[in-house]
Amino acid sequence: MKEAVASVLPITLIVAALCLFLVPVSSGLMLSFLIGSVMIIVGMGLFTIGSDTAMTQIGSHIGAKMTKTRKLGLILLLSFILGVAITVAEPDLQVLATNVPNIDKTVLITTVSVGVGIFLMISMLRILFAVPLKWMLVVFYAVVFILAALSDQDFLSVAFDSGGVTTGPMTVPFIMALGVGVASIRSDENAKSDSFGLVALCSIGPILAVLALGFIYETNPGDTSTLIVNEFETSVALGKGYLEALPEYMGEVAMALLPIFAFFLLFQLISLKLKKRPFLRIIIGVIFTYVGLVLFLTGVNVGFSSLGYVLGGALVESSLKWLIIPLAMLMGWFIISAEPAVHVLNKQVTELSAGAISEKTMGLTLSIAIAGAMGLAMIRVLTGISILWFMIPGYVIALGLAFFVPPTFTAIAFDAGGVASGPLTATFMLPFAMGISTAIGGNVMTDAFGLVAMVAMMPLITVQVMGSISTLKSGKKTAQDIVSRFEDDEIIELWEVV
Repeated sequence: MKEAVASVLPITLIVAALCLFLVPVSSGLMLSFLIGSVMIIVGMGLFTIGSDTAMTQIGSHIGAKMTKTRKLGLILLLSFILGVAITVAEPDLQVLATNVPNIDKTVLITTVSVGVGIFLMISMLRILFAVPLKWMLVVFYAVVFILAALSDQDFLSVAFDSGGVTTGPMTVPFIMALGVGVASIRSDENAKSDSFGLVALCSIGPILAVLALGFIYETNPGDTSTLIVNEFETSVALGKGYLEALPEYMGEVAMALLPIFAFFLLFQLISLKLKKRPFLRIIIGVIFTYVGLVLFLTGVNVGFSSLGYVLGGALVESSLKWLIIPLAMLMGWFIISAEPAVHVLNKQVTELSAGAISEKTMGLTLSIAIAGAMGLAMIRVLTGISILWFMIPGYVIALGLAFFVPPTFTAIAFDAGGVASGPLTATFMLPFAMGISTAIGGNVMTDAFGLVAMVAMMPLITVQVMGSISTLKSGKKTAQDIVSRFEDDEIIELWEVV
Protein backbone atom coordinates (compact mmCIF):
# COMPACT_ATOMS: atom_id res chain seq x y z
CA MET A 1 0.00 0.00 0.00
CA LYS A 2 2.93 2.35 0.75
CA GLU A 3 4.31 1.73 -2.74
CA ALA A 4 0.89 2.41 -4.28
CA VAL A 5 0.52 5.65 -2.29
CA ALA A 6 4.01 6.76 -3.35
CA SER A 7 3.11 6.06 -6.97
CA VAL A 8 -0.31 7.75 -7.15
CA LEU A 9 -0.19 10.52 -4.51
CA PRO A 10 2.27 12.93 -6.26
CA ILE A 11 0.14 13.03 -9.43
CA THR A 12 -3.04 13.40 -7.38
CA LEU A 13 -1.62 16.38 -5.46
CA ILE A 14 -0.28 18.10 -8.59
CA VAL A 15 -3.60 17.70 -10.42
CA ALA A 16 -5.66 18.72 -7.36
CA ALA A 17 -3.59 21.90 -6.90
CA LEU A 18 -3.91 22.73 -10.60
CA CYS A 19 -7.69 22.25 -10.60
CA LEU A 20 -8.25 24.11 -7.34
CA PHE A 21 -6.23 27.20 -8.19
CA LEU A 22 -5.68 27.49 -11.97
CA VAL A 23 -7.89 25.32 -14.20
CA PRO A 24 -11.62 25.19 -13.39
CA VAL A 25 -13.33 21.76 -13.56
CA SER A 26 -16.69 20.69 -12.18
CA SER A 27 -16.88 19.77 -8.48
CA GLY A 28 -18.43 16.40 -9.35
CA LEU A 29 -15.54 15.52 -11.66
CA MET A 30 -13.00 16.60 -9.04
CA LEU A 31 -14.64 14.50 -6.32
CA SER A 32 -14.87 11.55 -8.72
CA PHE A 33 -11.14 11.92 -9.43
CA LEU A 34 -10.27 11.86 -5.71
CA ILE A 35 -12.43 8.77 -5.11
CA GLY A 36 -10.87 7.14 -8.17
CA SER A 37 -7.39 7.92 -6.80
CA VAL A 38 -8.20 6.14 -3.51
CA MET A 39 -9.59 3.13 -5.42
CA ILE A 40 -6.48 3.01 -7.59
CA ILE A 41 -4.19 3.09 -4.53
CA VAL A 42 -6.10 0.27 -2.80
CA GLY A 43 -6.42 -1.66 -6.06
CA MET A 44 -2.71 -1.36 -6.92
CA GLY A 45 -1.76 -2.45 -3.40
CA LEU A 46 -3.97 -5.56 -3.47
CA PHE A 47 -3.00 -6.32 -7.06
CA THR A 48 0.72 -6.17 -6.22
CA ILE A 49 0.25 -8.57 -3.30
CA GLY A 50 -1.69 -10.93 -5.54
CA SER A 51 0.85 -10.69 -8.35
CA ASP A 52 3.72 -11.54 -5.97
CA THR A 53 1.96 -14.43 -4.20
CA ALA A 54 0.13 -15.89 -7.20
CA MET A 55 1.24 -14.86 -10.70
CA THR A 56 4.99 -14.93 -10.03
CA GLN A 57 4.67 -18.28 -8.24
CA ILE A 58 2.57 -19.78 -11.04
CA GLY A 59 5.15 -18.64 -13.60
CA SER A 60 8.04 -20.00 -11.55
CA HIS A 61 6.42 -23.39 -10.89
CA ILE A 62 5.27 -23.89 -14.48
CA GLY A 63 8.62 -22.73 -15.89
CA ALA A 64 10.55 -25.15 -13.67
CA LYS A 65 8.17 -28.01 -14.49
CA MET A 66 8.37 -27.34 -18.23
CA THR A 67 12.16 -27.52 -18.17
CA LYS A 68 12.15 -30.91 -16.50
CA THR A 69 10.27 -32.43 -19.44
CA ARG A 70 13.03 -31.25 -21.82
CA LYS A 71 10.46 -31.46 -24.64
CA LEU A 72 10.90 -28.48 -26.93
CA GLY A 73 7.45 -28.74 -28.51
CA LEU A 74 5.71 -28.80 -25.14
CA ILE A 75 7.76 -25.85 -23.84
CA LEU A 76 6.85 -23.77 -26.91
CA LEU A 77 3.15 -24.70 -26.80
CA LEU A 78 2.83 -23.89 -23.10
CA SER A 79 4.76 -20.64 -23.59
CA PHE A 80 2.31 -19.51 -26.27
CA ILE A 81 -0.76 -20.40 -24.19
CA LEU A 82 0.64 -18.71 -21.09
CA GLY A 83 1.72 -15.61 -23.02
CA VAL A 84 -1.78 -15.15 -24.41
CA ALA A 85 -3.53 -15.89 -21.09
CA ILE A 86 -1.42 -13.59 -18.93
CA THR A 87 -1.55 -10.68 -21.39
CA VAL A 88 -5.36 -10.72 -21.55
CA ALA A 89 -5.38 -9.93 -17.80
CA GLU A 90 -2.81 -7.09 -18.03
CA PRO A 91 -4.46 -3.96 -16.51
CA ASP A 92 -2.47 -1.46 -18.61
CA LEU A 93 -3.62 -3.20 -21.81
CA GLN A 94 -7.24 -3.12 -20.61
CA VAL A 95 -6.98 0.65 -20.09
CA LEU A 96 -5.33 1.25 -23.48
CA ALA A 97 -7.86 -0.89 -25.35
CA THR A 98 -10.73 0.99 -23.68
CA ASN A 99 -9.32 4.36 -24.77
CA VAL A 100 -8.40 3.50 -28.38
CA PRO A 101 -10.96 4.85 -30.87
CA ASN A 102 -11.87 3.06 -34.11
CA ILE A 103 -10.64 -0.40 -32.98
CA ASP A 104 -12.86 -2.89 -31.14
CA LYS A 105 -11.57 -3.52 -27.61
CA THR A 106 -11.76 -7.32 -27.84
CA VAL A 107 -10.04 -7.37 -31.24
CA LEU A 108 -7.16 -5.22 -29.97
CA ILE A 109 -6.66 -7.24 -26.75
CA THR A 110 -6.74 -10.53 -28.68
CA THR A 111 -4.27 -9.27 -31.31
CA VAL A 112 -1.82 -7.99 -28.69
CA SER A 113 -2.10 -11.20 -26.62
CA VAL A 114 -1.36 -13.41 -29.64
CA GLY A 115 1.67 -11.22 -30.42
CA VAL A 116 3.00 -11.70 -26.89
CA GLY A 117 2.36 -15.47 -27.06
CA ILE A 118 4.31 -15.84 -30.32
CA PHE A 119 7.26 -13.81 -29.08
CA LEU A 120 7.33 -15.60 -25.74
CA MET A 121 7.90 -18.78 -27.78
CA ILE A 122 10.69 -17.01 -29.67
CA SER A 123 12.16 -15.86 -26.34
CA MET A 124 12.26 -19.44 -25.07
CA LEU A 125 14.09 -20.54 -28.21
CA ARG A 126 16.61 -17.74 -27.69
CA ILE A 127 17.29 -18.85 -24.11
CA LEU A 128 17.53 -22.55 -24.98
CA PHE A 129 19.85 -22.03 -27.95
CA ALA A 130 21.80 -19.06 -26.52
CA VAL A 131 21.07 -16.74 -29.46
CA PRO A 132 22.58 -13.23 -28.91
CA LEU A 133 19.81 -10.79 -28.01
CA LYS A 134 21.26 -7.82 -29.90
CA TRP A 135 21.02 -9.56 -33.29
CA MET A 136 17.42 -10.60 -32.65
CA LEU A 137 16.53 -7.04 -31.66
CA VAL A 138 18.16 -5.61 -34.80
CA VAL A 139 16.30 -8.07 -37.08
CA PHE A 140 12.88 -7.70 -35.46
CA TYR A 141 13.02 -3.92 -35.16
CA ALA A 142 14.05 -3.72 -38.82
CA VAL A 143 10.87 -5.66 -39.63
CA VAL A 144 8.88 -3.33 -37.33
CA PHE A 145 10.02 -0.18 -39.13
CA ILE A 146 9.54 -1.70 -42.60
CA LEU A 147 5.94 -2.57 -41.66
CA ALA A 148 5.50 0.85 -40.02
CA ALA A 149 6.45 2.57 -43.27
CA LEU A 150 3.76 0.60 -45.13
CA SER A 151 0.99 0.52 -42.53
CA ASP A 152 -2.07 2.69 -41.91
CA GLN A 153 -0.97 5.79 -39.97
CA ASP A 154 -3.92 5.38 -37.57
CA PHE A 155 -2.43 2.09 -36.34
CA LEU A 156 1.14 3.32 -36.04
CA SER A 157 1.11 5.03 -32.64
CA VAL A 158 -1.32 2.49 -31.15
CA ALA A 159 1.00 -0.33 -32.23
CA PHE A 160 4.03 1.19 -30.48
CA ASP A 161 1.92 1.90 -27.38
CA SER A 162 0.75 -1.73 -27.34
CA GLY A 163 4.34 -2.84 -26.95
CA GLY A 164 4.73 -0.57 -23.92
CA VAL A 165 1.55 -1.47 -22.04
CA THR A 166 1.88 -5.25 -22.33
CA THR A 167 4.98 -5.23 -20.16
CA GLY A 168 3.07 -4.22 -17.04
CA PRO A 169 2.69 -5.39 -13.43
CA MET A 170 0.90 -8.62 -14.41
CA THR A 171 3.04 -9.74 -17.34
CA VAL A 172 6.58 -8.83 -16.25
CA PRO A 173 6.84 -10.86 -13.00
CA PHE A 174 5.23 -13.87 -14.68
CA ILE A 175 7.35 -14.09 -17.82
CA MET A 176 10.55 -13.20 -15.95
CA ALA A 177 9.91 -16.12 -13.57
CA LEU A 178 9.17 -18.32 -16.58
CA GLY A 179 12.45 -17.29 -18.23
CA VAL A 180 14.54 -18.05 -15.13
CA GLY A 181 12.98 -21.51 -14.97
CA VAL A 182 13.71 -22.27 -18.62
CA ALA A 183 17.26 -20.84 -18.39
CA SER A 184 17.99 -23.39 -15.64
CA ILE A 185 18.23 -26.07 -18.35
CA ARG A 186 21.55 -24.58 -19.41
CA SER A 187 24.58 -24.81 -17.16
CA ASP A 188 26.90 -22.34 -18.92
CA GLU A 189 28.00 -19.06 -17.39
CA ASN A 190 25.73 -16.93 -19.61
CA ALA A 191 22.50 -18.75 -18.74
CA LYS A 192 21.54 -16.31 -15.98
CA SER A 193 22.11 -13.18 -18.09
CA ASP A 194 20.19 -14.76 -21.00
CA SER A 195 17.12 -14.99 -18.78
CA PHE A 196 16.96 -11.20 -19.17
CA GLY A 197 15.53 -9.95 -22.44
CA LEU A 198 12.17 -11.72 -22.34
CA VAL A 199 10.33 -8.47 -21.73
CA ALA A 200 12.31 -6.84 -24.55
CA LEU A 201 11.25 -9.44 -27.12
CA CYS A 202 7.68 -9.73 -25.80
CA SER A 203 7.33 -5.97 -26.34
CA ILE A 204 8.02 -6.42 -30.07
CA GLY A 205 5.26 -9.01 -30.59
CA PRO A 206 2.33 -6.64 -29.95
CA ILE A 207 3.86 -3.94 -32.20
CA LEU A 208 4.12 -6.33 -35.15
CA ALA A 209 0.69 -7.86 -34.44
CA VAL A 210 -1.12 -4.48 -34.35
CA LEU A 211 0.73 -3.24 -37.45
CA ALA A 212 -0.35 -6.43 -39.24
CA LEU A 213 -3.92 -5.85 -37.98
CA GLY A 214 -3.87 -2.49 -39.73
CA PHE A 215 -3.66 -4.22 -43.13
CA ILE A 216 -6.86 -6.24 -42.61
CA TYR A 217 -9.00 -4.34 -40.09
CA GLU A 218 -11.40 -1.64 -41.29
CA THR A 219 -11.71 1.30 -38.90
CA ASN A 220 -14.63 3.68 -38.52
CA PRO A 221 -13.25 7.16 -39.23
CA GLY A 222 -16.37 8.77 -37.74
CA ASP A 223 -15.24 7.95 -34.19
CA THR A 224 -13.04 10.55 -32.49
CA SER A 225 -12.55 9.03 -29.06
CA THR A 226 -14.01 6.19 -27.06
CA LEU A 227 -13.02 7.77 -23.75
CA ILE A 228 -16.21 8.41 -21.80
CA VAL A 229 -16.02 11.51 -19.61
CA ASN A 230 -18.14 10.99 -16.51
CA GLU A 231 -19.68 14.24 -15.24
CA PHE A 232 -21.72 13.98 -12.01
CA GLU A 233 -24.10 16.72 -10.91
CA THR A 234 -24.90 15.31 -7.45
CA SER A 235 -23.21 13.08 -4.89
CA VAL A 236 -25.93 10.44 -5.41
CA ALA A 237 -25.25 10.38 -9.15
CA LEU A 238 -21.55 9.97 -8.36
CA GLY A 239 -22.23 7.03 -6.05
CA LYS A 240 -24.50 5.40 -8.61
CA GLY A 241 -21.85 5.87 -11.28
CA TYR A 242 -19.32 3.84 -9.30
CA LEU A 243 -21.85 1.22 -8.18
CA GLU A 244 -23.08 0.68 -11.73
CA ALA A 245 -19.53 0.35 -13.03
CA LEU A 246 -18.44 -2.26 -10.45
CA PRO A 247 -20.46 -5.25 -11.81
CA GLU A 248 -19.24 -4.50 -15.35
CA TYR A 249 -15.58 -4.61 -14.34
CA MET A 250 -16.12 -7.59 -12.04
CA GLY A 251 -17.31 -9.54 -15.07
CA GLU A 252 -14.50 -8.27 -17.34
CA VAL A 253 -11.77 -9.08 -14.82
CA ALA A 254 -13.24 -12.52 -14.12
CA MET A 255 -13.13 -13.32 -17.84
CA ALA A 256 -9.57 -11.94 -18.09
CA LEU A 257 -8.21 -13.99 -15.16
CA LEU A 258 -10.17 -17.16 -15.91
CA PRO A 259 -7.83 -18.57 -18.63
CA ILE A 260 -4.64 -18.35 -16.55
CA PHE A 261 -6.39 -19.61 -13.41
CA ALA A 262 -7.98 -22.54 -15.27
CA PHE A 263 -4.62 -23.41 -16.83
CA PHE A 264 -2.98 -23.40 -13.40
CA LEU A 265 -5.65 -25.68 -11.90
CA LEU A 266 -5.29 -28.10 -14.83
CA PHE A 267 -1.50 -28.06 -14.47
CA GLN A 268 -1.85 -28.63 -10.72
CA LEU A 269 -4.04 -31.72 -11.23
CA ILE A 270 -1.95 -33.26 -14.01
CA SER A 271 1.65 -32.42 -13.19
CA LEU A 272 2.39 -29.77 -10.56
CA LYS A 273 0.71 -31.36 -7.50
CA LEU A 274 1.64 -28.60 -5.04
CA LYS A 275 1.10 -29.27 -1.35
CA LYS A 276 -1.91 -27.76 0.43
CA ARG A 277 -0.19 -24.70 1.93
CA PRO A 278 1.54 -23.29 -1.21
CA PHE A 279 -1.56 -24.14 -3.27
CA LEU A 280 -3.81 -22.16 -0.91
CA ARG A 281 -1.36 -19.24 -0.95
CA ILE A 282 -1.69 -19.07 -4.73
CA ILE A 283 -5.50 -19.28 -4.55
CA ILE A 284 -5.56 -16.41 -2.03
CA GLY A 285 -3.15 -14.48 -4.25
CA VAL A 286 -5.50 -14.89 -7.22
CA ILE A 287 -8.36 -13.50 -5.10
CA PHE A 288 -6.21 -10.48 -4.14
CA THR A 289 -5.33 -10.00 -7.81
CA TYR A 290 -9.00 -10.13 -8.80
CA VAL A 291 -10.22 -7.65 -6.16
CA GLY A 292 -7.29 -5.30 -6.80
CA LEU A 293 -7.81 -5.33 -10.55
CA VAL A 294 -11.56 -4.63 -10.21
CA LEU A 295 -10.92 -1.64 -7.93
CA PHE A 296 -8.08 -0.39 -10.15
CA LEU A 297 -10.07 -0.48 -13.40
CA THR A 298 -13.21 1.00 -11.80
CA GLY A 299 -11.25 3.89 -10.28
CA VAL A 300 -9.39 4.52 -13.54
CA ASN A 301 -12.35 4.44 -15.91
CA VAL A 302 -14.93 6.25 -13.77
CA GLY A 303 -12.86 9.04 -12.22
CA PHE A 304 -9.14 9.12 -12.90
CA SER A 305 -8.91 9.09 -16.70
CA SER A 306 -11.90 11.42 -17.10
CA LEU A 307 -10.20 14.27 -15.25
CA GLY A 308 -6.97 13.73 -17.21
CA TYR A 309 -8.92 14.10 -20.46
CA VAL A 310 -10.85 17.20 -19.28
CA LEU A 311 -7.71 18.81 -17.79
CA GLY A 312 -5.80 18.46 -21.07
CA GLY A 313 -8.63 20.13 -23.01
CA ALA A 314 -9.08 22.87 -20.40
CA LEU A 315 -5.38 23.80 -20.54
CA VAL A 316 -5.59 24.24 -24.32
CA GLU A 317 -8.71 26.41 -24.09
CA SER A 318 -7.32 28.59 -21.28
CA SER A 319 -4.40 31.00 -21.27
CA LEU A 320 -2.24 28.28 -19.69
CA LYS A 321 -1.42 26.40 -22.90
CA TRP A 322 2.27 27.13 -22.33
CA LEU A 323 2.05 25.07 -19.12
CA ILE A 324 1.34 21.79 -20.94
CA ILE A 325 4.94 20.77 -21.71
CA PRO A 326 6.56 21.64 -18.33
CA LEU A 327 3.57 20.16 -16.47
CA ALA A 328 3.85 16.89 -18.39
CA MET A 329 7.60 16.78 -17.70
CA LEU A 330 7.00 17.37 -13.98
CA MET A 331 4.43 14.57 -13.82
CA GLY A 332 6.77 12.31 -15.80
CA TRP A 333 9.51 12.92 -13.24
CA PHE A 334 7.27 11.83 -10.36
CA ILE A 335 5.70 8.93 -12.25
CA ILE A 336 9.04 7.21 -12.84
CA SER A 337 10.60 8.06 -9.48
CA ALA A 338 7.60 6.59 -7.65
CA GLU A 339 7.31 3.43 -9.79
CA PRO A 340 8.07 0.46 -7.47
CA ALA A 341 9.58 -1.68 -10.25
CA VAL A 342 12.12 1.05 -11.03
CA HIS A 343 13.73 0.61 -7.62
CA VAL A 344 14.19 -3.12 -8.36
CA LEU A 345 15.78 -2.24 -11.71
CA ASN A 346 18.12 0.26 -10.06
CA LYS A 347 19.36 -2.39 -7.62
CA GLN A 348 19.99 -4.83 -10.47
CA VAL A 349 22.09 -2.30 -12.37
CA THR A 350 24.06 -1.39 -9.23
CA GLU A 351 24.87 -5.06 -8.61
CA LEU A 352 25.82 -5.75 -12.24
CA SER A 353 28.11 -2.72 -12.40
CA ALA A 354 29.81 -3.69 -9.10
CA GLY A 355 28.76 -0.35 -7.64
CA ALA A 356 30.11 1.75 -10.53
CA ILE A 357 26.52 2.96 -11.12
CA SER A 358 24.74 3.82 -7.88
CA GLU A 359 21.01 3.50 -7.37
CA LYS A 360 20.79 7.27 -6.96
CA THR A 361 22.56 7.93 -10.28
CA MET A 362 20.41 5.39 -12.10
CA GLY A 363 17.21 6.78 -10.59
CA LEU A 364 18.15 10.36 -11.49
CA THR A 365 19.01 9.36 -15.06
CA LEU A 366 15.68 7.58 -15.53
CA SER A 367 13.75 10.52 -14.06
CA ILE A 368 15.44 12.91 -16.51
CA ALA A 369 14.79 10.49 -19.39
CA ILE A 370 11.07 10.06 -18.67
CA ALA A 371 10.57 13.78 -18.05
CA GLY A 372 12.17 14.36 -21.45
CA ALA A 373 9.98 11.69 -23.04
CA MET A 374 6.84 13.36 -21.68
CA GLY A 375 7.98 16.74 -23.01
CA LEU A 376 8.64 15.29 -26.48
CA ALA A 377 5.27 13.51 -26.39
CA MET A 378 3.50 16.82 -25.70
CA ILE A 379 5.40 18.46 -28.58
CA ARG A 380 4.06 15.64 -30.80
CA VAL A 381 0.50 16.21 -29.58
CA LEU A 382 0.67 19.97 -30.12
CA THR A 383 2.37 19.86 -33.53
CA GLY A 384 1.18 16.56 -35.06
CA ILE A 385 4.71 15.40 -35.95
CA SER A 386 4.77 11.71 -36.95
CA ILE A 387 5.97 9.35 -34.23
CA LEU A 388 8.48 7.84 -36.68
CA TRP A 389 10.57 11.05 -36.49
CA PHE A 390 11.20 10.15 -32.84
CA MET A 391 11.12 6.35 -32.82
CA ILE A 392 13.48 5.66 -35.73
CA PRO A 393 16.41 7.81 -34.43
CA GLY A 394 15.77 6.58 -30.87
CA TYR A 395 15.90 2.91 -31.79
CA VAL A 396 18.85 3.40 -34.14
CA ILE A 397 20.80 4.87 -31.20
CA ALA A 398 19.59 2.15 -28.82
CA LEU A 399 20.44 -0.72 -31.19
CA GLY A 400 23.77 0.88 -32.09
CA LEU A 401 24.73 1.06 -28.41
CA ALA A 402 23.95 -2.67 -28.09
CA PHE A 403 27.19 -3.42 -29.99
CA PHE A 404 29.36 -1.45 -27.56
CA VAL A 405 28.02 -2.32 -24.09
CA PRO A 406 27.95 -5.63 -22.20
CA PRO A 407 25.07 -7.86 -23.41
CA THR A 408 23.45 -7.97 -19.97
CA PHE A 409 23.07 -4.19 -19.94
CA THR A 410 21.41 -4.33 -23.37
CA ALA A 411 18.93 -6.92 -22.10
CA ILE A 412 18.17 -4.94 -18.94
CA ALA A 413 17.87 -1.69 -20.93
CA PHE A 414 15.24 -3.14 -23.24
CA ASP A 415 13.47 -4.76 -20.27
CA ALA A 416 13.52 -1.36 -18.52
CA GLY A 417 11.27 0.10 -21.21
CA GLY A 418 8.43 -2.01 -19.86
CA VAL A 419 9.21 -0.96 -16.30
CA ALA A 420 9.12 2.73 -17.17
CA SER A 421 5.73 2.65 -18.87
CA GLY A 422 3.82 1.85 -15.67
CA PRO A 423 0.11 2.08 -14.80
CA LEU A 424 -0.06 5.87 -14.38
CA THR A 425 1.25 6.50 -17.90
CA ALA A 426 -1.68 4.66 -19.49
CA THR A 427 -4.32 5.74 -16.97
CA PHE A 428 -3.67 9.48 -16.69
CA MET A 429 -1.01 10.80 -19.07
CA LEU A 430 -2.53 9.15 -22.18
CA PRO A 431 -6.05 10.58 -21.52
CA PHE A 432 -4.36 13.92 -20.76
CA ALA A 433 -2.76 13.84 -24.23
CA MET A 434 -6.07 12.76 -25.80
CA GLY A 435 -7.84 15.74 -24.24
CA ILE A 436 -5.21 18.13 -25.63
CA SER A 437 -5.38 16.58 -29.10
CA THR A 438 -9.19 16.74 -29.20
CA ALA A 439 -9.23 20.38 -28.01
CA ILE A 440 -6.82 21.56 -30.73
CA GLY A 441 -8.65 19.56 -33.41
CA GLY A 442 -5.84 17.04 -33.93
CA ASN A 443 -6.00 13.35 -34.81
CA VAL A 444 -6.10 11.39 -31.53
CA MET A 445 -4.97 8.16 -33.18
CA THR A 446 -1.80 9.62 -34.69
CA ASP A 447 -0.96 12.45 -32.27
CA ALA A 448 -1.99 11.43 -28.72
CA PHE A 449 -1.25 7.72 -28.94
CA GLY A 450 2.47 7.01 -28.99
CA LEU A 451 3.02 8.62 -25.57
CA VAL A 452 3.51 5.24 -23.87
CA ALA A 453 5.93 4.24 -26.64
CA MET A 454 8.01 7.38 -26.07
CA VAL A 455 8.25 6.58 -22.36
CA ALA A 456 9.21 2.97 -23.11
CA MET A 457 11.94 4.02 -25.57
CA MET A 458 14.00 6.38 -23.42
CA PRO A 459 15.42 3.80 -20.92
CA LEU A 460 16.79 1.78 -23.86
CA ILE A 461 19.27 4.58 -24.39
CA THR A 462 19.92 5.74 -20.82
CA VAL A 463 20.55 2.31 -19.27
CA GLN A 464 23.00 1.40 -22.04
CA VAL A 465 24.79 4.73 -21.62
CA MET A 466 25.11 3.86 -17.94
CA GLY A 467 26.47 0.46 -19.00
CA SER A 468 29.08 2.16 -21.20
CA ILE A 469 30.18 4.36 -18.31
CA SER A 470 30.39 1.29 -16.06
CA THR A 471 32.55 -0.54 -18.62
CA LEU A 472 34.91 2.42 -18.97
CA LYS A 473 35.28 2.74 -15.20
CA SER A 474 35.90 -0.95 -14.67
CA GLY A 475 38.35 -1.03 -17.58
CA LYS A 476 40.63 1.47 -15.83
CA LYS A 477 40.91 -0.76 -12.78
CA THR A 478 43.21 -3.68 -13.59
CA ALA A 479 43.56 -6.90 -11.62
CA GLN A 480 47.09 -5.88 -10.59
CA ASP A 481 45.73 -2.64 -9.09
CA ILE A 482 43.32 -4.65 -6.94
CA VAL A 483 45.78 -7.34 -5.79
CA SER A 484 48.54 -4.81 -4.98
CA ARG A 485 46.44 -3.46 -2.11
CA PHE A 486 46.98 -6.70 -0.16
CA GLU A 487 50.00 -8.35 1.46
CA ASP A 488 51.28 -11.68 0.12
CA ASP A 489 50.05 -13.63 3.16
CA GLU A 490 46.72 -11.81 3.58
CA ILE A 491 43.41 -13.58 2.95
CA ILE A 492 41.47 -11.68 0.31
CA GLU A 493 37.71 -11.47 0.77
CA LEU A 494 36.50 -11.31 -2.84
CA TRP A 495 33.22 -9.53 -2.05
CA GLU A 496 35.25 -6.73 -0.43
CA VAL A 497 37.32 -6.40 -3.60
CA VAL A 498 34.22 -6.01 -5.73
